Amino acid sequence: MVDKKKKILVTGAAGFIGSTLVDKLLERQHCVIGVDDFSTGQEYFLTKARMCAKFSLERVNILEQSKLVSCMRGVDFVFHLAANADVRYGASHPKKDFEQNARGTLNVLEAMRVCGVSHIAFASTGSIYGEASIFPTPENHPFPVQTSLYGASKLAAEGLIQAYAEAFGIRAHIFRFVSILGERYTHGHIIDFYRQLIRDGSVLRVLGNGGQKKSYLYVQDCIDAILIGIERAQEKVNIFNLGTDEFCRVNDSIKWICEELEVKPRIEYGGGERGWIGDSPFIFLDCSGIRRLEWRPKLTIRDAVIRTVAFLKMNEKRIVRGDSCG
Repeated sequence: MVDKKKKILVTGAAGFIGSTLVDKLLERQHCVIGVDDFSTGQEYFLTKARMCAKFSLERVNILEQSKLVSCMRGVDFVFHLAANADVRYGASHPKKDFEQNARGTLNVLEAMRVCGVSHIAFASTGSIYGEASIFPTPENHPFPVQTSLYGASKLAAEGLIQAYAEAFGIRAHIFRFVSILGERYTHGHIIDFYRQLIRDGSVLRVLGNGGQKKSYLYVQDCIDAILIGIERAQEKVNIFNLGTDEFCRVNDSIKWICEELEVKPRIEYGGGERGWIGDSPFIFLDCSGIRRLEWRPKLTIRDAVIRTVAFLKMNEKRIVRGDSCG
């Protein structure tokens, strides 16, 4: 439970979702230890947090077991968000997903066991469903053949968490996200398209045929869902899909982005129904489980895309240089 004041550790604390969660936890007056190795996280995402006396930051890679144990002592609750989120390039470095997502999760669980921490919330992914046969896809959908190294590594991490819950009495909340949008967004198709269009608004190169069907969720809605799930679901292992009750095509997203940027580019498509190896052409999750806990997203997918583009406009200098934005 995080409804009472706790000492909370957040891995991936300097990331897009992690830093947003840190701010929300500090608003609720929890003491927060942020853990990040800054391989992808951005220190300026934590500017607000670092002004709070209840926040401390540890520069630690979750593969460094002894350092992770040191950070974990005295902690009541762990939010584990650190991961390799480079989904598109999994086939280019196949060990990276395993090391960061599966082995990293094992290290977090072992540190919890050693330090007597009994509750974890884990950021998983809708990619674990591979190419599902049921849409919207429920949490109890049979797992098909895995199509991405990222999804496979996250599924392995889920299995480890469930096994530790059974063996060591850990309570777990597992959240399977769709792609997340919003402020502090750092990677994905919107920033890729944005960078192309501000450099040359006459042409847009798109991976795949633009017909891929995807669901997205605004980051603040995601954080709200996570906290509600933790507070209201009290089984040993609680698993929730997180998303909206809608999906869009990549072409829809292109249309909204171009409207916001006031450009009309020629679209050059790069292939068939998949944007890259392991890309699922249709992701749409059944989120009735979290809905039963009286959570609803406040933003539609279109609104989340527009909000993200507005954020990118405010950070255009960083984007033009190819940096992440803050």
